[in-house]
Amino acid sequence: MIKFVDLFAGTGGIRLGFEEACRKHGIKTQCVYSSEIDKNACKSYELNFGENPLSDITQVNDLPDFNFMLAGFPCQAFSYAGKRKGFGDTRGTLFFDVERLLKKYRPQGFLLENVRGLTTHDKGRTFETIVNSLKSLGYSIEYRLLNSSNFNIAQNRVRIYIVGVLNNDFTINTPSDVGAVDSHNFKARNRQRSLFEDFKPIKVVSDILENNPDPKYFCSEIFSEQLKKVIGNDLSKLHGYRLIDTRNGNSIHSWELGIKGKCTSEEIEFMNLLIANRRKKIFGTHQDGKALTLEQIKTFYKKENIKMIADSLIKKGYLSNYDEKYNPVCGNMSFEVFKFLDPDSISITLTASDTNRLGVVQNGKPRRLTPRECARLQGYPDSYKLLDNDNAVYKQMGNGVSVPVIEHLISDLMDNNKELMEEIFHSDKPCTLPSRMSQTHDRNLSKSMVCCSEGGNETI
Repeated sequence: MIKFVDLFAGTGGIRLGFEEACRKHGIKTQCVYSSEIDKNACKSYELNFGENPLSDITQVNDLPDFNFMLAGFPCQAFSYAGKRKGFGDTRGTLFFDVERLLKKYRPQGFLLENVRGLTTHDKGRTFETIVNSLKSLGYSIEYRLLNSSNFNIAQNRVRIYIVGVLNNDFTINTPSDVGAVDSHNFKARNRQRSLFEDFKPIKVVSDILENNPDPKYFCSEIFSEQLKKVIGNDLSKLHGYRLIDTRNGNSIHSWELGIKGKCTSEEIEFMNLLIANRRKKIFGTHQDGKALTLEQIKTFYKKENIKMIADSLIKKGYLSNYDEKYNPVCGNMSFEVFKFLDPDSISITLTASDTNRLGVVQNGKPRRLTPRECARLQGYPDSYKLLDNDNAVYKQMGNGVSVPVIEHLISDLMDNNKELMEEIFHSDKPCTLPSRMSQTHDRNLSKSMVCCSEGGNETI
């Protein structure tokens, strides 16, 4: 029997993967404590696991007996420790609470998850501090950078996973693999796979799409017509396109769509040339995407009516002019969909802020992804119940973990350390805990605490 705690639990993605791996290995599990501060995430957790984990782990000091800790601790920056302590300790961060509880209860093992940026934050010193603190508590450590797309999930999502076992060396055979750089590289890599390779199952976006999505997820007629004016009637050409006002390449801009008002061909040409040229080093290296003077713009926009064009774009709201320097006014949030996924490849990384505006063209019609489709992009089974609150679910899936990756890592641990696992998780073996009285589950909320469920946002 494994008794475990599920901290920074979010909607329970780490728990799902952990319990499934244990089930496949014939090991019984019992979650004796769960903790999460986001109220909507707690509602999802309760809907699926029958318990509400609402609590602030920073205020929790007493837990029931447990063997194993799961923790998708948020990616809170270590700025305080870095500036004040030279990363000598972890106080002032949410990892400190993981460390604090490991030190007090000394469970036989743990699995931690976070964003890949944790490994490079402050030139690697943040991650080094975490690893050293875990080792100082007596834990052997293995960590891996893994891309969800390598585990039959149609999403490009790289995360750091840290596995620890108390007072025992152990083996994890899964190698670090950050996978494809993007959806285009993913397609290229898989086209080039040798016929003699041991083929792993590959899931792409088309595999997770619902056949009959609710009409409310389809783009408005106005937006659809705007897209057709740019791309033509065959909207399948939108596969892989990003709608963004700060980049060129495989993208569409608000001035091309006429989001703030229809633009002339000359105005569109002006804006596209500005986007294409404003990052050139000849205009300075002081910032990315520089504001340019009219004289600088004249070096690539040669028409004599340049001032009239600029004034018209300012009036329509596509261009700004401060101190005689011109810059695009970014309208990225005005797009109903900011990225159309390629059905034959993987999705970009889901994030809490914009998962609700990921889209796809299906049967010639543009639409947003449904909450269920986003759950599938994280490897959640269809049996997992979703809240009747789309915005909450989009945020939860953007913050969530990829369930099959957790299942794979725990299975790897169990498959390659059988004697150790038998010793640790034998049903008659007591938990490695100090003698104490179990206390009431403290679920008082600290209003000052802000955290991102299950590992937080993509950047640290």
